[in-house]
Amino acid sequence: MGGGTGAARGGSPRSGGADGGRGWSRRRFVGALGGAAAASALAGCAGDGDGGGDRASAREAPQAAPPGQQSSSASPATTPGSTPGASGPRPLYLGTYTSAEGGGKGIGVASYDPASGRITGGGTISGVPDPSFLAVHPDGRTLYAVNERERGAVTAVRLADRTVLGGRATGGAHTCHVSVHPSGRWLLSADYGSGSVAVHPIAASGALGERTDSVTHRRPAPRSGQQGPHAHQFVTAPDGGHVIAVDFGTDTVYSYRLDEKAGTLTEVAQAHTRAGAGPRHLAFHPGGRYAYLANEADDTLAVCAYDGSSGRLTIGRPQSTGAKADVNYPAQPAVTPDGRFAFLANRGDNTLARYAVEQDGARLRLLGTVPVEGDFPRQIALSPDGGLLFAANQRSGTVSVFRVEAGGALRLVGEPFASPVAVCALPL
Repeated sequence: MGGGTGAARGGSPRSGGADGGRGWSRRRFVGALGGAAAASALAGCAGDGDGGGDRASAREAPQAAPPGQQSSSASPATTPGSTPGASGPRPLYLGTYTSAEGGGKGIGVASYDPASGRITGGGTISGVPDPSFLAVHPDGRTLYAVNERERGAVTAVRLADRTVLGGRATGGAHTCHVSVHPSGRWLLSADYGSGSVAVHPIAASGALGERTDSVTHRRPAPRSGQQGPHAHQFVTAPDGGHVIAVDFGTDTVYSYRLDEKAGTLTEVAQAHTRAGAGPRHLAFHPGGRYAYLANEADDTLAVCAYDGSSGRLTIGRPQSTGAKADVNYPAQPAVTPDGRFAFLANRGDNTLARYAVEQDGARLRLLGTVPVEGDFPRQIALSPDGGLLFAANQRSGTVSVFRVEAGGALRLVGEPFASPVAVCALPL
């Protein structure tokens, strides 16, 4: 989840807040604790299909943590790949910045009780630098982390014994987001600093191979002050054949067709937000026909129609995040597995916006907001059954847990769990 700069540019850990148009680094933005409000956006938006990327070299040596490195922690809190009963503990992995003052020492390991929501700490997987965003393989056996540094990389970790399987360079800078294709054969990553996306093959062991493709977003040209393209998210669309890249710097969502044999990308469409919106992350409705796009620079959320046959996304009108603070940067949307409710993390307002999903996903109705009980909720995630919502609060170094109740209500369960510079929570 993520997006931003790595340790090489100095300062505090990046916030992921909007900085395009101000000429500030992402880390300096954090130090200013939000700074001035982002520029308001102008005209409406629509999708088109012009080309937009330059392909990079697809061969580079492995990088990041060395293969076979063991963590310094004890055995996992739960057995990876298992399916505990509803009353048993479930795994929870936590992302942080290891290069930040007061940051973590690696990937945090914990467990949570699905009934009570209580989190119990379980140690750290060390040897993974700046793991600011995490994803798990569909078989539950391998965890993948970004290494958000000047030389971007992704790292694989075998969960059974917490062995770091090694990393691969993405070819870009400040890797901020990672996801696994549903086939389990490809890892998708986004580089905020270079505005590029990459594909790596996944071996049967869960280890990563050299990247098979990389594309840098160059068209449309970023606005003056955007300091280039800034890819923030790279995920698979519900149809499985298309992958979607959200780029803050170009105000564009790119659709690619993924060749599942070769691991190569072919751009098929672009969808443009209104100027200065700064799209960050989207979440698909389980029906597969709609997605919800968080625009961090202009503090809006938009419903997008998705055509699975073409991969084309059409962005609808911006709507309110419910935030009342003068400065707010929406971070990440999440949709319940039943498709009835959506939630949005509001950084600055420090709230969670609640929406009722209507018309089979085509409409969102704002129900209100609830305090996140933390500072700067960088990322949110729902438990697999949709019963709990986890919010990683970067500045307070906590993870808040909420029970998702009838009608989309959120009820805080227990005290927030302390986790240094918490920027990602991944419940399994």
